[in-house]
Amino acid sequence: MPGPGGAALCCIPDAPMTASSTLNRSAAIASISVALFLVALKIWAAWTTGSTAMLGSLADTALDLIASLATLAGVWIAAQPADEKHRFGHGKAEAIAAMFQVVLISISALGIAAHAIERLIVGARPEAAVNGIGVSLVAILVTLGLLIWQRHVIARTGSLAIETDHAHYQSDLFLNLAVIAALALDRYAGFAGADPLFGIAIAAWLGRGAWKASQRAIDQLMDHEWPEEKKALLLDAIARNPDLRGVHDLRTRTSGNRDFVQFHVWVDPNMTVQEAHTVMDDIEDRLLAEFPDIEILIHPDPEGLVDEEGMAAEDVLPADAAGSPANP
Repeated sequence: MPGPGGAALCCIPDAPMTASSTLNRSAAIASISVALFLVALKIWAAWTTGSTAMLGSLADTALDLIASLATLAGVWIAAQPADEKHRFGHGKAEAIAAMFQVVLISISALGIAAHAIERLIVGARPEAAVNGIGVSLVAILVTLGLLIWQRHVIARTGSLAIETDHAHYQSDLFLNLAVIAALALDRYAGFAGADPLFGIAIAAWLGRGAWKASQRAIDQLMDHEWPEEKKALLLDAIARNPDLRGVHDLRTRTSGNRDFVQFHVWVDPNMTVQEAHTVMDDIEDRLLAEFPDIEILIHPDPEGLVDEEGMAAEDVLPADAAGSPANP
């Protein structure tokens, strides 16, 4: 934090913890290992069965492998500390990796849908259903193990790239169940159109997943404001300082697993610079205690100063903030 002479006071936490970076990399490496194993298994199954649903599952897993490599690159870059060319860190690398996955998933969904429609028109049917069902059961067990580890890592690190990868592998469970259902219905129930129809359903599921996965990544890349509930908690923490007369020009955003917030505060115009500096220190301590991995930029203003947009303190501080000087 700069000395008492600056117009704005800033608190920048240390670079992300090594433990978090290690966990994220372990999840990415586990994802790559699972994808490699399943790609080999499903190539054999798709070759022996000729199933569109299995081919769709293979394509999805192959894209999982590429996406997992992108995830590993994303979490590695995001973990790098801020430098002279990236003063806000490298957190958006995770959002870029997530968007790369979304593009791959979308391409996969379109390809699977086209192949399924073609086979539905031609009337082709799969063979060796037992092989496909067995491979899908193995894939489900392996994927469940990966999902458990990814959930543990997400709870500890909040990584967007790992969360996107996790959502994709969750869909894999349903894809493998769909493959089993398609092969079973075609082989044992005589439903000739089951395999391509399930292939189309898998493509639609992938498309839906890509759309949902893109939303949070786009929010980070576009510096979307925090959710209102999170902003309310932040303002409540700020308002507990008895020397604070108001808050305005609040701006928030998230990059990777780090949050950024900046705002102006009103203080007694008779305060010395040192006294105002002490108030800023107290606010920063409160925020860092409740919002780890946050970067804070505070600009102190004398009470009564209104910005060019005319925003007053009451417009920002929560109306029921206990002891808030802005709401006497």
